[in-house]
Amino acid sequence: MTLSKRAFILFEVFGFIAFALMSKLLVSLWTWKYAGPITLITTLVLLTIYMGHQNRDWSMYGLKPLVGLKIKLLLLPQCFFVFLAFAAAVGSVLGVAEIFQIEFLQQVPEGIEERFGEVRNNLPRYLMWLAIVWTSAAFGEEMFFRGYLVTRLQEAFSGVYIAPALAILIAATVFAYGHAGYQGLRGFIITGLIGIAFGIMYLTLKKNLWPIILVHGIIDTISFTSMYVGVE
Repeated sequence: MTLSKRAFILFEVFGFIAFALMSKLLVSLWTWKYAGPITLITTLVLLTIYMGHQNRDWSMYGLKPLVGLKIKLLLLPQCFFVFLAFAAAVGSVLGVAEIFQIEFLQQVPEGIEERFGEVRNNLPRYLMWLAIVWTSAAFGEEMFFRGYLVTRLQEAFSGVYIAPALAILIAATVFAYGHAGYQGLRGFIITGLIGIAFGIMYLTLKKNLWPIILVHGIIDTISFTSMYVGVE
């Protein structure tokens, strides 16, 4: 790959990252609770339009058609392995926190209660957040952070031996930074490791986003359902 092509891809990628972060900062002045979902969906709409002008679409980044019964049935074991990767990422942090008694890793950040506490025993809010979970988090985050960022960064670093690792780490860092605002350092570490785990699975599954989207959505649905019924 020529230097100019590599530079163009990096400029494109970091341009969309900058837009997502800056727009989130601005929207936060109006509504901090929903700034993430609003700006992520906006970024994806602009990205989709941009890709259309370049004859690219989301099937190139992991939203491949699930054609045939065999491919659909394979989703079950694929989801199982994605969940194992997720459990290993979260479990490693919680395990280290317990062994070494690291207090800030053992405590749930106050920002989570401030942002999502309204869900408790509130059916309309619970259903609203489930809609946000599946559109912005499950589909939106996986399309942007895994599908788009990992793929384009891997292309930018093509020819470099550690290109996949660089792509996964950069995407996971941006993913973690997006959650640090209300989850603090604990959230940055946990979501960063989840981002790495999902990034590895994305490449392992030959850039198939569906199992990761499903696992992400199911895990978040279980979390919000627990909050709704008061089991946390």
